[in-house]
Amino acid sequence: MELILWRHADAEYTLPDMDRALSNKGRKQAAAMASWLLPRLPEHTHILVSPARRTRQTARALDLDFSTLEVLAPGASAESVLQAAGWPDADGCVLIVGHQPTLGMVAALAMTGQPDAWCVKKGAVWWLTSRLRDEQSQCVLRSVLCPDQL
Repeated sequence: MELILWRHADAEYTLPDMDRALSNKGRKQAAAMASWLLPRLPEHTHILVSPARRTRQTARALDLDFSTLEVLAPGASAESVLQAAGWPDADGCVLIVGHQPTLGMVAALAMTGQPDAWCVKKGAVWWLTSRLRDEQSQCVLRSVLCPDQL
């Protein structure tokens, strides 16, 4: 299974939290990351997005269909995100567009088996792969990329 974690791009600081929109910087970050992701996404990638406005705007930069899931809203648990993705046993690729600190905890849990407070920068992508080697489940970190690296 491929699991791509994409933190929403830079957003304005307004209330209510769920209505925060991407800033000008965030729209540029989302467009740049979408340009990098699009040619690399496996065919039939499932895109799952938090219902927050800023995550939906980030995902729209891909110009692909996506599903919005309440379980990915701010404050989601790492376990619930991995369950929604079907990690580590689902077939194909799942792209999650979500929030900190959840995505950092998801990455830590997937890679180490323990949720930890890892930092995922705004607009960044972490790409993980699960595989079996010698009957052992492994997590491979394929890529970590921040928008300022593009």
